[in-house]
Amino acid sequence: MSVFCRSPPLMSVDVGRRWDLGPLKGNGANGFPSFLPKDVEKIRDPFARRLAQRIERLPVEVGFSDGYIMSSCVKPLTQSNEASPLVLLHSFDSSCLEWRRAHPLLENAGLEAWAVDILGWGFSDLERRPCCSVPSKREHLYQLWKSHIKRPMVLVGPSLGAAAAIDFTVNHPEAVEKLILINASVYAEGTGHLARLPKTVAYAGVSLLRSTPLRLYANLVAFHGVPLARSYDWTNVGRLHCLLPWWKDATVNFMRSGGYNVISQIKEVKQSVLIICGEYDRIVSNRLAVRLHAELPNAILKQVSNSGHLPHVEKPKDVVKLIEDFIGSGRS
Repeated sequence: MSVFCRSPPLMSVDVGRRWDLGPLKGNGANGFPSFLPKDVEKIRDPFARRLAQRIERLPVEVGFSDGYIMSSCVKPLTQSNEASPLVLLHSFDSSCLEWRRAHPLLENAGLEAWAVDILGWGFSDLERRPCCSVPSKREHLYQLWKSHIKRPMVLVGPSLGAAAAIDFTVNHPEAVEKLILINASVYAEGTGHLARLPKTVAYAGVSLLRSTPLRLYANLVAFHGVPLARSYDWTNVGRLHCLLPWWKDATVNFMRSGGYNVISQIKEVKQSVLIICGEYDRIVSNRLAVRLHAELPNAILKQVSNSGHLPHVEKPKDVVKLIEDFIGSGRS
C-alpha cells in the first residue's frame, strides 16, 4: 500500500533553478502531452481530445511540499490585462477536461479562460505525494493564482468545485472579483463517516471509484438524455486522471482529511455570485440552489433548460451565454 503525505526526498539539485524549465507539455503521440495516461488515445470526443492536447504543467511553489508541484492546467491562448481572467475549477474527482465543450466557446467569446486541476485530481505531477487536504488544495490554488494569473479573477466552481470556490473566496477575497457556482453542492458536511474509515477499507473503497461500471452509472445519473455510447466515452474522459499512479493516495488522503464543509462560510461571501443549475439535476436538488441564492448576500440564480447535473458539459452554449452576461454586467 502506498503512503501518502510523506515528506519529499532530499534533492541534490537546486529546486530554484528548475523553474527555468518553463511549462511542460510533453511530446506524446498524436500531440498529447507525454504525461497523460496512454488511454487518452481511446477517447473519441473531439472536444476532449483537442483540450487534452493543450494541457501543460506549470511550476507552483507550495510550502506544504517543501518545494514546488508541476501543476496541470489549460492556459488561455491569449492573456489581457483589460478584463478579469476566468478560472475554471472542476467537480469532485475530475479534471480540467470537464470543460472540454465550454472552454473553446469561452475563448471564442474573447474571454481569458484558465482550466485548472485541483490538487489531488487532474494531471499534476504528485510523485512526491503531497498532502491533498482542503487547506492544501486551497494553498495550491492560491499559489498558482499568485504565480501565473496574478489578477483578481472570476472563479467558476461546478459541483464540489462550488464548495472549493467558496472556501477559496472566503480565505482569499483579494483574488476573486466574482464567483460562479454551477449547482449547489455546498451543503455536505465534509466526507462524514468516510473520514473515520480504516486505511485499508478506504483504499478498497477508493478503488471502486475508478471502475468503469460505477463511473458509467454516475454519468447516466448526472446527464439528462445523453445517449449510452456518448456516456461511455465521457466515462473514459472522466476517469482518465484515475490512471495516474498517485491518484489513489491523493483521493484517500482527501477523504480521510474530512473534505469540504463550507456551510458556515456561505454568508461570508461578499462578491457578486451567479448560481447556475440544470433543470433536471438528479444529484443536487434545485431547492438547494434556491436556498443558496437566499443565503448569499449578492447572488442571482439561473436555470439551464433540459440539462442535468453538469450543464457546462451538456449545454455549453447556454452556460457560456450566462457567464458572458454575468461578467459583462460589471463592465462599463
